[in-house]
Amino acid sequence: MSSSHTDPRDLSAAVAKEVADGVYAYIQPDGTWWINNTGFVVGRTRVAAIDSCATEARTRALRETIAGVSPNPVRTLINTHHHGDHTHGNSLFDEAVIVAHENTREEMLGEGRPGTSPLIRSGTWTDVHWGELELAPPFLTFTEGVTLHVDDVRCEVRHVGRPAHTNNDSIVWLPERSTLFAGDLLFNGGTPFLLAGSVVGAREVVAGLKDIPATTIVPGHGEVCGPELIDDVLAYLDFVLGLAEQGIAAGETPLDVARQADLGRFAALTDTERIAGNLHRAYADLTGGTADLAAALGDMVTLNGGEPLNCLA
Repeated sequence: MSSSHTDPRDLSAAVAKEVADGVYAYIQPDGTWWINNTGFVVGRTRVAAIDSCATEARTRALRETIAGVSPNPVRTLINTHHHGDHTHGNSLFDEAVIVAHENTREEMLGEGRPGTSPLIRSGTWTDVHWGELELAPPFLTFTEGVTLHVDDVRCEVRHVGRPAHTNNDSIVWLPERSTLFAGDLLFNGGTPFLLAGSVVGAREVVAGLKDIPATTIVPGHGEVCGPELIDDVLAYLDFVLGLAEQGIAAGETPLDVARQADLGRFAALTDTERIAGNLHRAYADLTGGTADLAAALGDMVTLNGGEPLNCLA
């Protein structure tokens, strides 16, 4: 997923990979800020999509790709969580039933029309052309899970039970295809991001993914992989928690700890400035406090040399 060989702004670089019979991962290089993966399941009479994209252009490219694989209508759109890179394009699936956890709907309603939330307007990221998109939150919601049948393909949509990447993460498990769509519980080649969820919670939830007998995993960002990615993400979460424990004991701020941290092998991941946001969340987890979102975003910009974070969406 290196951007040195592929221009992330070249929408033709995105590719649909058939990872199991009738199951496709839609991979968008290079998987950095706001550039996510989606997927779709093709049946005899219908298609189910898993997540949309951050911008109008990217979501239209996704729709064209799906149409090139199957002439069947997209009857269902599943959102794995509320973040805009996975939901902004929902309105372009106007023929589909949009399905997600009930908190996904509430978070999307709270953020408002795509591209207009205070988070996006904070100046944290470089400018993005979001396009003409309308707010389209899920209108079929669940608390624990729901099973979707795409003709003969069983898709088990499960809420993970506690905050992790966000407070509303769901996975999509296809048992007959041994394929798991993990959403942003897993990043492949990129730094995990827990500011909107819980590092402690993510540690438990990601470890629980080992109980799912998946041979193929589609992460929220990065290349399709196998279950070996789970241990890589767990190692990063343990690293963040260890730094947070040391920082709290020393009376240091999350930014102090982030500046001093030796990232080691995690320095090779993209978007390494997320360590500051993750430490803000870990501090809150370990002390029972709350994370200051504005301060965390500001600290990530500080780690980036005071420049807005690079977003190529």
